[in-house]
Amino acid sequence: MSSNHKLVEVYRASGEVEALAIKAMLESFGVPSILRSHASSSVHPFSVDGMGEVKVMVWDVDVEKAEELINSKE
Repeated sequence: MSSNHKLVEVYRASGEVEALAIKAMLESFGVPSILRSHASSSVHPFSVDGMGEVKVMVWDVDVEKAEELINSKE
C-alpha cells in the first residue's frame, strides 16, 4: 500500500474470537485486514467497558466492500 492510504476501523468486536471470525471472512473475500486492541486477550478475555474490544481495520480503499460484507453477515 502506498503512503496515501490509511487504516480505517470497520468493526469493533467484543473479543478476539469474534474479531478473528470477521477478519477471516473479510480476507476470504480478498479484503486484507488487521486487528488492533489496547489490551492483551490473556488479560482481558472479554469486554468490560471496552477493555477487551478488538478493532478490525482495513485500508481506506476497502472500507465500502468491507462494510458491505460485514452488514450482509449480520
